[in-house]
Amino acid sequence: MRLDLDVASHRIAAGSIQSAAPAACRFTTASYCPDVDQAEAVQSTARSRSYRSSTPCFELTVSRTEQKRPDVRYLLSKRPVALLSLVPRPAVLFTAGAVSGAIGKTLTAPLDRVKLLLQTSGGLQKGAVKQAVRQGGVWQALVAIGRTEGIKGYWKGNLPQILRVVPYSATQLYSYEVLKKRFQNEKGELSLSARLAAGGLAGMTATLVTYPLDTLRLRIAVDPSMRSIRGASAALFREGSYNAFFRGLTASLIGIAPYMALELASYDLMPSEVPGFAKGFTAALFATSLCYPLDTVRRQIQLQSAGALGARQAFRNIIQRDGVPGLYKGFLPNALKNLPNKGIKLATFDTAKDMLGRANHAYDDELVKWQRALSIKHSSSGLT
Repeated sequence: MRLDLDVASHRIAAGSIQSAAPAACRFTTASYCPDVDQAEAVQSTARSRSYRSSTPCFELTVSRTEQKRPDVRYLLSKRPVALLSLVPRPAVLFTAGAVSGAIGKTLTAPLDRVKLLLQTSGGLQKGAVKQAVRQGGVWQALVAIGRTEGIKGYWKGNLPQILRVVPYSATQLYSYEVLKKRFQNEKGELSLSARLAAGGLAGMTATLVTYPLDTLRLRIAVDPSMRSIRGASAALFREGSYNAFFRGLTASLIGIAPYMALELASYDLMPSEVPGFAKGFTAALFATSLCYPLDTVRRQIQLQSAGALGARQAFRNIIQRDGVPGLYKGFLPNALKNLPNKGIKLATFDTAKDMLGRANHAYDDELVKWQRALSIKHSSSGLT
């Protein structure tokens, strides 16, 4: 009777290989072998389970989680540049603009401070720095700052400048790309007027977002009593509450719109054979030469403690005091620091866009190879 039981259990085990879900097997003395006791049936059941677990089960199925696109590990081993295409385009452009702007501003911070002091006729400075600035010498001002304030004096006010530049550059350059696409006609073409409008609006948007930080930076740079952002913020708040942080905003928007329109549009319209740094340098020189007087007027308004000075009155005061050359005070240090900064910034941003295009192309190539490999795999398995 044991032989009959073993044969029956093996048949049950073989049947379980073909079934989708294993069925529970019960052995009773009444149904299968009346003259075999319960212990013998339990032992046979154990042998049946052992046979079933050791029997190979072949299934030909396609995994539901099979990847249809190349993953990070595959791209890293085959085409690392394609990984950049996995990052959202806005994040790439924001990061490129922010990093390039921060590097450029930090490297040129000493000249930027001299420019601010010259624009404001020394601001609230006293002593050797004030005298050097009034003489109008860039080198004399640099020497005076080093002697009176040390090496750190050259980067005074640079922290709020960096805090401003990071969102400013990101907002400005990304907004310009978005607005250019928005202003394209049905054929995808962009007219000169539309390009200028995109640049002007991008500059105004970035200025509006970061203007309070620019006011803080100016106050720290020209006021020797200001040692921190917190102290400068408290002083401005005492002078005019929240409105003090937006002194000269109207003049700034009026000045930045034509400046950025000319700079960005002229950069885009230059021949592609010209290196990016040279394009950025030339575009910034052209825009700065035409729009610098508006920036000087803005700085004079920002420095007023009462905030009652309008753009027209500030313009008249400069002309009466210094004549037309007064509108271009600080132009030389501004050109020395701003033109290389713009060249670095725009060239870096342009390089990031080119890299993103190459990354997208590389990813498309690897996607085709990946899907082709999957098709060959399925064909060899008889699944096509």
